[in-house]
Amino acid sequence: MSLVAIEQSSSHDPTPGARPTGVSDPAAAAQSIQQMFDTIAPRYDLANHLLSAGIDRIWWHRTARALRPILARPEAVVLDLCCGTGDMTLALDKLRPTNNGERTTVNPILAVDFSRKMLALAQPKFAGRNIRAIEADALHLPFADSSIDLVTCAFGFRNLASYPDGLAELHRVLRSSGQIAILDFNQPTGLVGALYSLYFKGVLPLLGRLISRDPRAYTYLPESVARFPRPPRMMELIAAAGFAAPTWTPYTFGVAGLYRAIKP
Repeated sequence: MSLVAIEQSSSHDPTPGARPTGVSDPAAAAQSIQQMFDTIAPRYDLANHLLSAGIDRIWWHRTARALRPILARPEAVVLDLCCGTGDMTLALDKLRPTNNGERTTVNPILAVDFSRKMLALAQPKFAGRNIRAIEADALHLPFADSSIDLVTCAFGFRNLASYPDGLAELHRVLRSSGQIAILDFNQPTGLVGALYSLYFKGVLPLLGRLISRDPRAYTYLPESVARFPRPPRMMELIAAAGFAAPTWTPYTFGVAGLYRAIKP
């Protein structure tokens, strides 16, 4: 894991979290985001793959490979939070051991999302695999304290109505020495940042609307990335939630990156 310091402005909102335009209340924000993802679910995969030129697949598999030591343990309890239509879950599942009769029992991956329509699209992908889909709110997970070994979250944590509450909930469900791995977007600086901003704020919303047929979704996306804490601030929040050794590894010139930390 590599620790990268980035000199960027960071939000010090006392209660940082996702806020769609025109929404200020956390509960209303969560409901608005849930409705939005239910609406765009049928075209979600197509839009993501086209708008990222397929790079999203590289990010999922790179993240899974970084977690191979935990995934290789049959007894490990793995939770893929905000799983959407399940592509990150599948990348994790490929690196899990297979059940071998009575000698080895491999715990299923727990794939959680609050969008029922997203999970409905994920279910066919999960067929025949050791994956259990669960509809649940990331801020109120239906799991016991200290019951999970690894929590992953690919491009979903940014959509939580409260980042500190989300981290607190992950800390609650993780066992001692358990890990979090949060893959999400970032705003790079320099020339890459300028080109990224041009595409992300100008081109992507237009294409996203055409593909998803939802005028809100791909306007919300760049807004949510702009609001999301930069790596130094995000690592502060992770440490404040009780995690140790938070790190951020940039992907693709810092367009995205992987946050990792351990529960002491």
